[in-house]
Amino acid sequence: MRKIAGWFFAGLFLMPALSQAEGEATFGAHCARCHAPVEIERRMRGEWAGRSADLLFEITRQTMPGESPGSLSDSEYVAVVAYMLDIADVPRPEGELRAEQLASISIQPAADVEDGPPDVPWRNFGGELNANRYAPLSDINADNVNDLEIAWRWSAANYGPTPEMRNVSMPIIRNGKLYMGAGQTRNIVSIDAATGQTLWMWRPDEGERFNQAARKDSGKGVSFYEGADGRRRVIVVTPGYFLVSLNADTGLPDPDFGAGGWVDLTVGLRRAQNRNLDVGLTAPPLVVGDVIVVGSAHAVSFRPPSKANVKGDVRGFDARTGELLWTFQSIPEPGEEGYDTWYNGSALYTGNAGVWAPTSADPELGLVYLPVESATGDQYGGDRHGANLFANSLVALDVKTGERRWYFQHTHHDIWDWDTPSAPILADLPDGRKLVVLLTKQGLAFVFDRATGEPVWPIEERPVRQTDVPGEWTAPTQPFPTKPAAFDRHGVTRDDLIDYTPEIRAAVDEFLQDVRIGPLYTPPSLKDAPDGTRGTLTLPSSIGGANWEGGAYDPGTGMLYVPSMTRAVLMQLVHDPEASDIRYISARPSPPRVFDIPIAKPPWGRITAIDLASGEHRWMVANGDTPKAIRENPALEGVDLPRTGKATRAGILVTDTLLFAGESFGGDPVFRAHDKLTGEILAEIDLPATQNSPPSTYRLNGRQYIVMTVGDGKRPAELIALALPQR
Repeated sequence: MRKIAGWFFAGLFLMPALSQAEGEATFGAHCARCHAPVEIERRMRGEWAGRSADLLFEITRQTMPGESPGSLSDSEYVAVVAYMLDIADVPRPEGELRAEQLASISIQPAADVEDGPPDVPWRNFGGELNANRYAPLSDINADNVNDLEIAWRWSAANYGPTPEMRNVSMPIIRNGKLYMGAGQTRNIVSIDAATGQTLWMWRPDEGERFNQAARKDSGKGVSFYEGADGRRRVIVVTPGYFLVSLNADTGLPDPDFGAGGWVDLTVGLRRAQNRNLDVGLTAPPLVVGDVIVVGSAHAVSFRPPSKANVKGDVRGFDARTGELLWTFQSIPEPGEEGYDTWYNGSALYTGNAGVWAPTSADPELGLVYLPVESATGDQYGGDRHGANLFANSLVALDVKTGERRWYFQHTHHDIWDWDTPSAPILADLPDGRKLVVLLTKQGLAFVFDRATGEPVWPIEERPVRQTDVPGEWTAPTQPFPTKPAAFDRHGVTRDDLIDYTPEIRAAVDEFLQDVRIGPLYTPPSLKDAPDGTRGTLTLPSSIGGANWEGGAYDPGTGMLYVPSMTRAVLMQLVHDPEASDIRYISARPSPPRVFDIPIAKPPWGRITAIDLASGEHRWMVANGDTPKAIRENPALEGVDLPRTGKATRAGILVTDTLLFAGESFGGDPVFRAHDKLTGEILAEIDLPATQNSPPSTYRLNGRQYIVMTVGDGKRPAELIALALPQR
């Protein structure tokens, strides 16, 4: 670049220089709509420190303005560079800057400038690639957290095609800008992270592909690529299953990526020919170095129309060009390891086994960690006998080649829809050990050495109950970690069910007369079983336990925090040949209630703190107050109930000072700050509506913000930012 720049500048020596004022005007006319001066100052003091002004000139000329790079005159680019140097207080020759002077200027901002505390971004879905949901911030602490107020609000009202009432897109924050999805068609927006002002919006127009999409919503978030050459891109997967790279400053698709910024992810899929395309992705892809890792999500598989489906392969793409680098086949081909765990050739037609949840990565090890879901047929696997590798597994891949390094299957032959729901958490313990933690819907936490896959504590294969459903097959054993203990209740005994009054006890006993119960992995049963029963009461339900929101890890203390819910469901299988060619599919009954009270004992929502150094639980608190409908239920008159929490999928966040948690859909509009060591509630902050997305936090211009989407199902969703009052 230096040689090219030198040659280029030789032709500029006689060009007239523009004044600094003209540089400011040019910046205002062509750059300010995407770049605030404060951002330029921050970048000059950060990523550009120590680099040369001629390189800054060349990169600016090649990339700006975003919609028409190179369209300004060379003297205008020199003037813009001069303006950027001046606002960052970079020493340079007095007077009007000339092109021939640029090569001699090293970008070294004045040392005596008082910068204040550094900015702290929220780079990825889980904070960093390690999915810790942690930020090293202490500006908001126990002494001032009660003073939190709404700093700004952003509405999703005008992002269509219809107003979005629920938005779970978790924003990422880079270079003073916030990026997220909005609307059913998954528009991508850039928002000023200090003010909430919309900077740009990109809308995919997918036509029939959108109409056929398996997952239509704003998605769970986006990713970000920053190349060594200075390019910055927002990476998104559309509802129609395209991978798109957008210029982070303008929102325009990158012309050097794929076909005009788009890569068709349906190309190369292994699919069943007798099934419509059933694939998409709501979780953000993961960018690791120059590789984009992309998973897949399918339509809900409680009642799939066919035993055959698209296979949920995971692929790696070049972040600069969109070129396919590798494919990991989650359902093996003949001759590959794991194929023999699919009996009677069922691997040839069975689909799903995708990665719909967020992922995580260790760049130093060069590994990406995949939470692989279950295979086609959430509650009946009679067409896919065998353990079914690599479904329901944690798989560690070489991020550059896609080669499998190690794996662990946490559920053999899943027939409970207990797929792998959240990003594996990469925990660096205070004693130097590097672990990976897999949280499951079953309420179990599996902990491994993240380089080798060796369990930190023994994992035992224990015998489990076997099925009597015609045509079904069940694994003789399932894996149980010896540590940590389960973070939520699993399996059902009579003692797990409510019994607050004689009337309630009698109603529950009557319910159980024709319902099966049993320990974890008791299989689903028929709605009209020969023994007169009408299904199996199962705990946790198919949505957890834990789910995609995941946990949070504090690297300073080695403490893992896990939100979960206790929600029993009746699993009933029915034969419906008009709906599916699978022999049995789910009847999908509602979670059972007695006197309009959930049948499982509370707490129905909780947060559990686990010491990863010892594997011991440190505390557990109910997440949420007792619902008003329960407090005022006539059947509970005179009963002294404990704080019940709420059966919601809460999102949490941990900082150097506090643990934060909301309640999510079905809960109250309250955001709480907890003591990290005890779980004690230190503050309750009222929200305009219930938390939807897990919270993110960042510091910008010396101020810490906590952002999350909120919604009450009645009005369009909002993104809000909480902060301390400005003094």
